[in-house]
Amino acid sequence: MAVQWEETEITLHSSRIYTNPYTDVEVYADFTLDNHKIRRPAFWDGGDIWKIRFASPVSEGEWHWKSFCSDEEDSGLHGQGGVLLAEKYSDNNPLIKHGLLKMSPGKRNVIHNDGTLFFLVGDTPWALPFRATTADALIYAQNRQTKGYNAALLMTVQPDMEAKGPEGRGKDQAFERGFYDLSDGHLNDINIGYFQYFDQLRDILIDHGIVPVYQPVFQGFGWKGQYVLGRDAVPSEYVRYCRYLVARYGAKPAIWLVSADNNGLDPCIAPSGKEIEKWDAYKQPTGIHYNPFDDYWPDFMNKHQCFHENKSHQNASWLDFQWTQTGHSNEHIFRKVEKMYDNKPTKAVANGEPTYEGIGKPEFGAGWWQGEDAWGQLMAGGTMGVVYGAAGLWQWKIRADEPGWPEWADANVSWRDAIDLPGSMYPGILGKIIKSLDFADIERQSPPAKGAQYLAKPGKLYVCYLDGAKEISLPGLKAGMTYQWFDPKTGNMVEEGKVSTPGQQFNTPAPNPMVLIVRE
Repeated sequence: MAVQWEETEITLHSSRIYTNPYTDVEVYADFTLDNHKIRRPAFWDGGDIWKIRFASPVSEGEWHWKSFCSDEEDSGLHGQGGVLLAEKYSDNNPLIKHGLLKMSPGKRNVIHNDGTLFFLVGDTPWALPFRATTADALIYAQNRQTKGYNAALLMTVQPDMEAKGPEGRGKDQAFERGFYDLSDGHLNDINIGYFQYFDQLRDILIDHGIVPVYQPVFQGFGWKGQYVLGRDAVPSEYVRYCRYLVARYGAKPAIWLVSADNNGLDPCIAPSGKEIEKWDAYKQPTGIHYNPFDDYWPDFMNKHQCFHENKSHQNASWLDFQWTQTGHSNEHIFRKVEKMYDNKPTKAVANGEPTYEGIGKPEFGAGWWQGEDAWGQLMAGGTMGVVYGAAGLWQWKIRADEPGWPEWADANVSWRDAIDLPGSMYPGILGKIIKSLDFADIERQSPPAKGAQYLAKPGKLYVCYLDGAKEISLPGLKAGMTYQWFDPKTGNMVEEGKVSTPGQQFNTPAPNPMVLIVRE
């Protein structure tokens, strides 16, 4: 049975013994139903076990599948087959109900397979995969679901080659190893138990409406700044690992972050993007997250890591989105997404790393700063979504005074404290306001309206954030359209009415920040 858009798992048993099944054998299966054909890679899951995970995009019919192995003499992996009966999904998880993710027709947004908007409200519990217990993950997911988050940016493995600490979760300095040879600069000796536990963490997130954003091996600061492997990974090993992630996690909602916190030009990036494009039959979104040095060169960086302009691989067919980073200086910087929005060909744009709340100093990125930045980035053209971060959360600190990080990257809070910092509520409120709108492929308007920058589908939908008492007029309005004023600090609608004339002037109903929505 293959319930529409639910993960269906098929288990194969190899008939031959391999020195390292992870590196020595490649397996995949073709699924066919009428004019549908889906190819899914398999993954090794320990011992003689290989698994194929598949999601049916249709609700009825018979899928016929057949396996193929690079070792055609292995009768347990090559030439296996069967039939799966497709059935309609009947549960209520919106991530499953609306189908896996893809890009909108205009390439500005992520949508579900049925066209439903997926406006990204991302959080950055980067170290959750290698530090959190399932009990921790449940607390985290419940908190974020309530606040309106729907994505979590994850380092899929601890990336620092020289990080030290015991194996384990939930204790000082401890972390689990995804690859036993990562500290030696390689990705060949995989820890299957690690990924079996990661499966449970993934399922907790998805069960709470949160899509994992999978980053293979970090290219930037990493977990503790102890020489990340991602910049110097053997390209073929990084490519193989990307394929493994697609095989293991690509039959449920996923976003692929092929490069993080660098210039997007490390030798492993382009071939890995192509590998994801080749093996992800569902074409879920793939993108790059940059360091903040797009237009300058600080003395502590290598020059070749800078001046990337947040547009590496802009022409690549495998690339769907570009995420800038404005850094952790407590500044609102909107020019980056403004510039990225105009790059061609069009890619979805967001600020993937604003100042994390409390990082370095308690007042940095604190409270409403997060809401103000989120709305400002959105109006500047970051229409893919918004992302939040907090010190203590990103590194998944077990206790507030757990040592191990430089002062500029740290705060005296644990992950459990950090999830309730006051600023964490505002990105979710923004997402809840946007969620009900026909927002996909909305455009930033130029020139700005009298009074403020705004987004619009002219004559159909207008979204405008105003930071205080102001007057604004919007071109292209039609009499009879509905307008609504929202308080972005609470999400409450404070005023509603009808447009009386096309040239109607709007005045903020209060002197504090306000959001104006006008729609048909």
